[in-house]
Amino acid sequence: MAPLDTTPTDVLVVGLGPAGLALSHRCAEAGLSVRAVETHPHRTWTPTYAIWDDELPHWLDRSVIATTTDEPDVWTTRRQTIPRAYSVLNSRRLQDSLSFDYNFVVTGTAVDVAEDSVTLTDGTTLRAGTVIDARGTTRTPATAEQTAFGVVVDGETGRRALEGAAAWFMDWRRDNGTSPTDPPSFLYAVPLGSDEILLEETCLVGRPGLHLRELRARLEVRLRSRGVRIDGTERLERVRFPVEPGPRRLFTSTATAFGSRGGFMHPGTGYSVAMALGLADPVAKAIAGGEDLRELLWPLPARGVRKLRRAGLKMLLGMDAAQVAPFFATFFDLPIELQRAYLSDRNDLAGTAVAMRKLFAHFPPGLRSIAVKSTILPGNRSPKRSDSTIMDT
Repeated sequence: MAPLDTTPTDVLVVGLGPAGLALSHRCAEAGLSVRAVETHPHRTWTPTYAIWDDELPHWLDRSVIATTTDEPDVWTTRRQTIPRAYSVLNSRRLQDSLSFDYNFVVTGTAVDVAEDSVTLTDGTTLRAGTVIDARGTTRTPATAEQTAFGVVVDGETGRRALEGAAAWFMDWRRDNGTSPTDPPSFLYAVPLGSDEILLEETCLVGRPGLHLRELRARLEVRLRSRGVRIDGTERLERVRFPVEPGPRRLFTSTATAFGSRGGFMHPGTGYSVAMALGLADPVAKAIAGGEDLRELLWPLPARGVRKLRRAGLKMLLGMDAAQVAPFFATFFDLPIELQRAYLSDRNDLAGTAVAMRKLFAHFPPGLRSIAVKSTILPGNRSPKRSDSTIMDT
């Protein structure tokens, strides 16, 4: 076996999930020399990734989209429609479209990731002008997490569960066998293309999240109530990941963190891929131009939005089970530009603040109290961490 080439490169990316691979691809396209480290570089992506259609970056070919629903539905306290196109990505096509020369991918595991070097388990040290840490986040007892259990069924079967909707972004109805006092979970149901539909019972955020066995049982009850039976031969999807990066600081003297490891995860939705795709090209160009990555990744407005979204997470964790569906009913009554600000625009501090204030104005007294305790409004101190569980996906 030829010895590993340890010549320093312009960029060294650790982790080749969607965030790391997208950034590696854009750095290579920008003319930078790129090396990546990944434990399983040839593993095919199996999770389902989705994105609001207006978030798709201009450089990414639309062939990576498997399906687009022009106006997905939600069921909160009633049926509501989101007037914003929602696209499910074909994971394999996305992975293929982001690939670069695998001669520059090192199979290995990093044990030390520094600002300009990475040391592997075998003692090899690789160096680069810029090191990017895109290894994702790890679960801890202190971090909130999202969990989900889903099955992929044929179109005819799936449409019975959809009950006339093109897609359910969230369906909070209690036909999953739960009582009004049980921690709620919702049905996420989206077409995948090739006449397949994903039906997934989701716990959006909990500390800890609902166990996958519980979600599977709820899904089976829900589907039976809609005339759908699964026989155990279906392709399964299991989801469990933190929705917050934990106590690590955004800015340290170590490598630049990117993707969910770098705080890109929206704590109220669990989405991070759209932000990583959107920032991959600007970050690559900034590296090529010798610019300050910290200011690009986390300007003051983005830090403010992140703080507000984390307050929203505290609110979700503090809600009683009966308050969850009314909260989302109020949210999806907001004008779509305010929904977009809160869900997608990391730099729209004013829009995010207006969205949260309008939510507060329409909350019943119980939710207003939780909002105040969660520091959604200025001048309020953060409460101690709650271990209560509020679910969704």
